[in-house]
Amino acid sequence: MSDVHPRNPHRDRYDFGRLVEVCPKLEAFLKANPSGDQTIDFADPDAVLCLNRALLDQYYSVKHWMIPEGYLCPPIPGRADYIHHLADLIGENSRGARVLDIGTGANCIYPIIGSQAYGWKFVGSEIDARAVKSARAISEANPYLKNQVRVVQQKNMKQIFHGVIKPSDRFVATMCNPPFHDSAQTAQVGSAQKRRNLSGKASRQRPTLNFGGQANELWCKGGEVQFIKTMIEESRYFAQQVNWFTSLVSKSEHLPILKQALSSADAVAVRVVNMQQGNKQSRFLAWRYFAETDDA
Repeated sequence: MSDVHPRNPHRDRYDFGRLVEVCPKLEAFLKANPSGDQTIDFADPDAVLCLNRALLDQYYSVKHWMIPEGYLCPPIPGRADYIHHLADLIGENSRGARVLDIGTGANCIYPIIGSQAYGWKFVGSEIDARAVKSARAISEANPYLKNQVRVVQQKNMKQIFHGVIKPSDRFVATMCNPPFHDSAQTAQVGSAQKRRNLSGKASRQRPTLNFGGQANELWCKGGEVQFIKTMIEESRYFAQQVNWFTSLVSKSEHLPILKQALSSADAVAVRVVNMQQGNKQSRFLAWRYFAETDDA
């Protein structure tokens, strides 16, 4: 995966020998691909879950990581890329910076990677009570996360920043992986297609897809565009408390609509940061409301 960010530690093929050393249970899922190399079946959620545990242990010193059944199991290389590109945006010398992760999920993956790679302090917001409990359990069970990650529950399903950002809060950045689909039906169709695609691909490929997912993780009314437009509208109220607001945007064709919304919101700076993991292209949108020479 030479296309990933230069600082992303997941650039090369997985070293399954080392991963099995830190997570012996992974060995039961190993198999040979057509070239004779070791791999796992990336269409098997249990195998991917076990691989994630091994990766989090080896690279991020996370010994205890478990998510409830049916919740998103994220592909770690792609999640790490967002973190490293965000670090470029806010400056590499940002140790101790406070970052807000919107929709941190049961897996707490962005706070894990960001806190361990850059020493950032995270607030993770989440609307699902069970996911909040899971993310808090992960943070509290791992010494390196305990003082770096705080998980809060968003009580209002119609709000994103309101109810989470307090008047005294200051954040270097916010980040978000918004729900993509616009209905439960389209989410189910999309998930089924992803599983078919994975089952038909060579098993030596890296996982690029999520497994599972609760309703709030997968869809919302109006889909990704409406969610980010709501985020943009709310971000105006916290313009002087956040250096950079950011969000993943799954489809490039959504960018013109979102840029227009940012123009209407009087954003001073707007950037699109492109990323690529193998054949998968992704991007995040970033905006702010004051000049770069100003103080947050």
